[in-house]
Amino acid sequence: MIRRLAFASLVMLAVAAPAAAQGFKPTRPVDIVVHTGPGGGADVLARAMVQMMDQEKIAPVRFQVVNKPGGNGTVAAAYLAEKKGDVHTIGLFTGNWFTNPLVSQEAKVGLKDLTPVARLVLEPALVVVKADSPFKTLGDFIEAAKKNPGKLKQSGGSITSRDNVVRQLLQKATGAQWAFISFPGGGERLAALLGGHVDMMVLEPQEASEQLRAGSVRVIAQLSDKRLAGFPNVPTVKEAGVEIPSVPQVRGVVAPPGIPAENVAYWDDLFLKLSKTPSWRKYLADNQFEDGFQDAAALNKFIDEFTGRMREILKEAGVKVVR
Repeated sequence: MIRRLAFASLVMLAVAAPAAAQGFKPTRPVDIVVHTGPGGGADVLARAMVQMMDQEKIAPVRFQVVNKPGGNGTVAAAYLAEKKGDVHTIGLFTGNWFTNPLVSQEAKVGLKDLTPVARLVLEPALVVVKADSPFKTLGDFIEAAKKNPGKLKQSGGSITSRDNVVRQLLQKATGAQWAFISFPGGGERLAALLGGHVDMMVLEPQEASEQLRAGSVRVIAQLSDKRLAGFPNVPTVKEAGVEIPSVPQVRGVVAPPGIPAENVAYWDDLFLKLSKTPSWRKYLADNQFEDGFQDAAALNKFIDEFTGRMREILKEAGVKVVR
């Protein structure tokens, strides 16, 4: 009798195992939280992802972008933290989410306080000026900034954003000085450049793809280890004669804290599938992105390593570190 019961239990477990392995699936629309307003890099990427996931039919529900700008990304991070256990909310993180807790006591929520899900891309950047700018090269801009300290202006995001970190590094390496004007959204930063209100900006190719095609802006240097395929005739910052550490932009996915392991496994699988679709591969190529996919386990290790690296880069740039 005992043997029969044991056998029956094993049969029941075997039948139940496939169902358990299937795990979580979303049953209502999923919110993708981004820390920028419309037109910012995270917003642009999120909306492209929504479109691709719909086209490729890799999820049973729709995804919708939720903009939570403010506090240099701290508002979005805090919003996700408050969604503890919510299996229908995810967020897109960028480099700001690494650096904010390092430089601001008010930034209470770090990436490890959330649930790391997947790293998606490593993103190069461009140093651009308006198409009719007198600055043809990065050297031209640096020389003018040396002659007129504080007079030239650069538009950018928060003080912890890559564009300001790069500015600090360039200033330290060259002795030049120029102003940094912070704007909450990528669209506003670009509009300030096109309107002639600032002289230069650092941005990702996707944020200005339309202006680049139209010839509204001129690329004077690349923030990458080697020249991008789309800009074979534009020197890297190093080739332009300035030695600064590489500051990659990292973009990926996090979820609220306290979600089940099966939820993490589902998101991992979903974004792995997305990373292998033709539409995603084309998107990476069109926007000069580097495929940086990592699953949750690898991302957890990367967060520790990259946080340490950014702490040292911020110190080198002269930024006060509080953690």
